[in-house]
Amino acid sequence: MLSTTLGKFFMTFLISMIPVIELRGGLPYGIVAGLELPMAALAAILGNMLPVPFIIVFIEKVFVWLRKHIPRMDRFITGLEKRAENKQETVDRYGALGLILLVAIPLPGTGAWTGSLVAALMKMKLRKAIPCIFLGVIIAAILMTVITKLGIFAFF
Repeated sequence: MLSTTLGKFFMTFLISMIPVIELRGGLPYGIVAGLELPMAALAAILGNMLPVPFIIVFIEKVFVWLRKHIPRMDRFITGLEKRAENKQETVDRYGALGLILLVAIPLPGTGAWTGSLVAALMKMKLRKAIPCIFLGVIIAAILMTVITKLGIFAFF
């Protein structure tokens, strides 16, 4: 299955949904696996964006539920919230551009998951947050394509 175009597309999509890895891992996987660039980018962008509205709408309720039912998760959740609050300063300072940049820069601690968590904690409406996050994901896809292509050319 993974040797087919559909299998590679699906795997790229799934990898791009994983927190921390996101599009930064999914897009290079798709390119190296042999997907045509437009297909790899589409799979990575769709996979990275799928969790976004769910995170924005439900993450606070999930955190409350986890704290109530699995108290040991409190420190982990508090850590996530503190990191998001630190990133929130950028969004407070630069507004929509800050959220776009937070998502676009392909470094650890950035990306669509972090941007979504920040948007949720800021009580940002979906209609404002999703376009910013989507634009950030598109920019990240462009950056990761360039980085991946440069890396491939360096080795071959």
